[in-house]
Amino acid sequence: MRSANIRRDGYLKFLNTWQDRDVIKVLSGVRRSGKSTLLAMFQQDLKAQGVQAENIIAINFEFMEFEELTDYRKLHDYVLSKVDKVKKLCFLDEIQHVTNYEKVVDSLYVRDYIDLYITGSNAFFLSGELATLLTGRYIEQHVLPFHSKNLNSGILKIIRSSNNYPIVICMPCIRAVVSLYACHD
Repeated sequence: MRSANIRRDGYLKFLNTWQDRDVIKVLSGVRRSGKSTLLAMFQQDLKAQGVQAENIIAINFEFMEFEELTDYRKLHDYVLSKVDKVKKLCFLDEIQHVTNYEKVVDSLYVRDYIDLYITGSNAFFLSGELATLLTGRYIEQHVLPFHSKNLNSGILKIIRSSNNYPIVICMPCIRAVVSLYACHD
């Protein structure tokens, strides 16, 4: 199996534009649209620009190792234990898995030494109480699945680099399952 990440520069530009600004950066969208991949790419870009790994707090709530942190108090304590009032970038991926996540998001936001980024798959996770609580405090970017422009820029490189045909493609990380048999005329 072959795997390749396709850069989605428009979404990365959004994250770069709002970096270090006093606003919560929110990526929302359907499952498998690429939100987690975008956060990972952005973190790689930050490290390439000289941001030290210890200044990045990254938690993906779909990983079991973070299951204990789905309690908002434990998450809050964990994040605060990682900061020493030196500017930290905090990435909370799939935040809707955290009970009462709006409380921890609000508490982290008010600390000027935390630059907060969150993602969520649930279309309603910014509705109701959270939207009211954070009005004027967040900027949202809705992430859409790939479209032909994205695919043309990246998947063709994968196809051209192989003498085999890719037979399965899915989003957000293009996974091309290459036929076990070489193509014969």
